Amino acid sequence: MTDRFDITGCDNVMMAVVTTGNGGYDMLEYRQVPVPEPGPEEVLLQVLAAGVNNTEINTRLGWYSSSVTESTDSTAGHQAREAEQKADGGWNEATPFPFIQGTDCCGRVVKAGGPANSGLVGSRVIVRACMRPNGYDVMDNVWMASDFDGAFAQYVKVPASEVFPVDCDWSHEELATIPCAYGTAENMLHRARVGPRDHVLVAGASGGVGSAIVQLAKRRGARVTAICGASKADQVRSIGADATIDRNSDVVDALGENTVDVVIDNVAGPGFPGMLKVLKRGGRYASSGAIAGPMVTLDMRDMYLKDITLIGCTAWDEPIFPNLVRYVERGEIRPLVAQVFPLEQIADAQKEFMKKTHFGNFVLVPPPPSTDVTS
Repeated sequence: MTDRFDITGCDNVMMAVVTTGNGGYDMLEYRQVPVPEPGPEEVLLQVLAAGVNNTEINTRLGWYSSSVTESTDSTAGHQAREAEQKADGGWNEATPFPFIQGTDCCGRVVKAGGPANSGLVGSRVIVRACMRPNGYDVMDNVWMASDFDGAFAQYVKVPASEVFPVDCDWSHEELATIPCAYGTAENMLHRARVGPRDHVLVAGASGGVGSAIVQLAKRRGARVTAICGASKADQVRSIGADATIDRNSDVVDALGENTVDVVIDNVAGPGFPGMLKVLKRGGRYASSGAIAGPMVTLDMRDMYLKDITLIGCTAWDEPIFPNLVRYVERGEIRPLVAQVFPLEQIADAQKEFMKKTHFGNFVLVPPPPSTDVTS
């Protein structure tokens, strides 16, 4: 495999985590790579903090491949024993190994590739990780850190159109929890048209996306029932959930059939059939993940006899990210930082992440740059 990160003859280098292929933690290499040079419509960011998400782990494992039928946990166990390269293991096309992951980015603009974007230099920003290169009338999308290099580095270059200055007193680590988790959560609520009259059931409510859904659904005035581990129930209620259900309970027994208007479910797996049972007639089911397993049992009678709408959510709609920035600046949501790690400890962070004992988000912090790359 050609190493496009060869630093021979480079004037400016940085530290980064390079993911070299599908497999276990040994695929993560912390080393020097060239500092990227922004093009005319791009800006260079100094990465101040980068969040940790399921998507980086799933991409490294090749979990998005149609050949994978198990949960993220099970797939991680297999890949730790024997790496297997998967041509269809990425979001869109083959993952561009070796590359730099890191979907969530809080950074400072240090260089503009063209004069039109020079006004952004010096701004603290977050990056819209889901990009719609062909406009919002089509669903084509590319993702930072899945389709091109991301924020697990001291610097990252991104299209200038995808950086959003944020005026708030949050720390860098707190802002780094927002882009992927909250963008994904807000997109599902937006697509499912959640409003103040809705009763919303949230699966996996203690994770990064789940806890964001709880907050954002409450911001819309909805009544929220959250599924989580018993040990995290108090924390989930503290961010707005009206009621909680233990994740080991039968959701139909707990709620009864035809009791909720909207299900937001990134868990899937064996619990999926019950989600359709608890939906009312005309209910909406939205998902952007399947951490408990992508293969589910669907009783078509539940779907069509109850006029249920099933909504798949990957491409973010145009209002999503500007709305999030406003929510942050108005203090309408709160960050949930579970733990902060130095960038070089990424394997430790992902191992801890996979234990699923945390509440909120993990964040990685790169070392301060040792050289000026703005000239």
